[in-house]
Amino acid sequence: MDNTRLFLWLALLAMLWLNYDAWMRDRAPVQQSRTPPAAEVDRTTDDIPDVGAPNVDAPSSTPPAAETRAPAMPIHVRTDVLDVVIDPEGGDLVRADLLDYPVDKHQPDVLVRLLDYAPNDLWVFQSGLSTAGRRDGPTHQAMWRAASSSYELAPGEDELVVTLEWVGDGGLDARKVYTFRRGRYDIGLELVVENHAEEPWRGAPYVRMQRVHHPLKRTFSSIDSYSFTGPVLYDGDSSEKLDVEALASDPVSFTAAGGWLAGIQHHFLAAAVPPPDAPFQFDATVSDGRYLLTALGEPQQVAAGMQQTFAFTLFVGPKLQKQLRETADGLVLTVDYGVLTILAQPLFWVLSKIHDIVGNWGWAIVIVTLLIKLTFYKLTETSGRSMAKMRKIAPRLKALQERYKDDRQALSRAMMELYRTEKINPAAGCLPILVQMPFFFAFYWVLIESVEMRQAPFMLWIDDLSSRDPFFVLPLLMGAAMFLQTRLNPAPPDPVQARVMQIMPIVFTVFFALFPSGLVLYWLTNTLVSIAQQWRINKVIARQG
Repeated sequence: MDNTRLFLWLALLAMLWLNYDAWMRDRAPVQQSRTPPAAEVDRTTDDIPDVGAPNVDAPSSTPPAAETRAPAMPIHVRTDVLDVVIDPEGGDLVRADLLDYPVDKHQPDVLVRLLDYAPNDLWVFQSGLSTAGRRDGPTHQAMWRAASSSYELAPGEDELVVTLEWVGDGGLDARKVYTFRRGRYDIGLELVVENHAEEPWRGAPYVRMQRVHHPLKRTFSSIDSYSFTGPVLYDGDSSEKLDVEALASDPVSFTAAGGWLAGIQHHFLAAAVPPPDAPFQFDATVSDGRYLLTALGEPQQVAAGMQQTFAFTLFVGPKLQKQLRETADGLVLTVDYGVLTILAQPLFWVLSKIHDIVGNWGWAIVIVTLLIKLTFYKLTETSGRSMAKMRKIAPRLKALQERYKDDRQALSRAMMELYRTEKINPAAGCLPILVQMPFFFAFYWVLIESVEMRQAPFMLWIDDLSSRDPFFVLPLLMGAAMFLQTRLNPAPPDPVQARVMQIMPIVFTVFFALFPSGLVLYWLTNTLVSIAQQWRINKVIARQG
């Protein structure tokens, strides 16, 4: 096997794969609608008042300002990590700012905003209790009231409870109870209904999300544009990213226990999780540029003089994998590592454990790279010894080329005989490259998708490992290291291939200049360790004569 040619093909494959994988993430095929058998469902989302944003009856792709307004009497809730607005008309979360996540680390006062009631960036949760044939119940259209217009998590307190009340005319009362916890992005939501009437009350709990969809625009300068943005549904077994354009003609509907719904974007999400032990009907539709995700529970009967509580969990925040796992089964799948999840998740786990010790994601990357090299040390040593022997017999190979320059078959036979005599396996140098490529791709998506890496500093000028080096120093160092590495390896017998190998460090330097600096740091560390190992092996082989 021609090692040089294989290396070139693998380099080309790496470039093509990264672009193809990013392209496919945004254009994944949409699963066909899943409609449960009629016997499974005795309810319909038609019972839920069809209101888009707060106070919006007819959503459109570009809503005029008159259709959506700021809450007339907003309820502000502030914890150590969230700044939230609740609209009394509906009693729903309509705005959420993430206090620890600025859009740009150099502008700390401009925070990432997930939920928003602004017309062109509409993204809201809605919840309530639906009664068939009635529009005056405790729905997301009703007026709810709270004891205060401002709540804040007090120092030393770990929990903040915000209660909203609704009082009906027919002896039915309801409460929405939001529970916020220190350091947490999952929010408890309880819908409590009290029946003071003489007749039983029957209704179904629901939660839904509506968001204006902004299609992604691919740009090389924006890492964010290579992650999926849009709706996701989970049926208890697998998650499904939904194509918003396809939903217009092909809505999705299914019934499942243990499911959830979410709107995701790069590094962040808002999700609603129904009780995992009860079946809910999940629906996804789109209208006039807005997608609507709904989870509707089975109708429940509350006897006269009794009350019942329906519990949901909302998640509004960064894709912190530990919190996602603790919130709901499968929610961690919103951190999309693609087909290499089987490698990426263990890599991230090791990275996070080392980060807990060293306190720096950059040094964690360096240490994990060293651990990977140590794991494959024997394999790399075998390859290195083969390459050192190839370097040693290079003059003899050149002599054979001169002797058989007009007879390629004879040259091939002579070279194979020389390899056999010297006990050299020319294919041995390929194996480390083949082994490294999956780790390279997995590291790429760990750095791209893990919010823990977002705006994480390393040292000196590297203040964000998830974005490219602003001064291109790391790519230049990596290119220089790759050039030095080619000098330690045997030169290809073909002059054209030898020339290509000299150009490859330049090509990789330009290509890696667009990559996250954390990935370049990984490849630079890997190359430097490989150089040190190959230099030592070359010395050992030279001493052996």
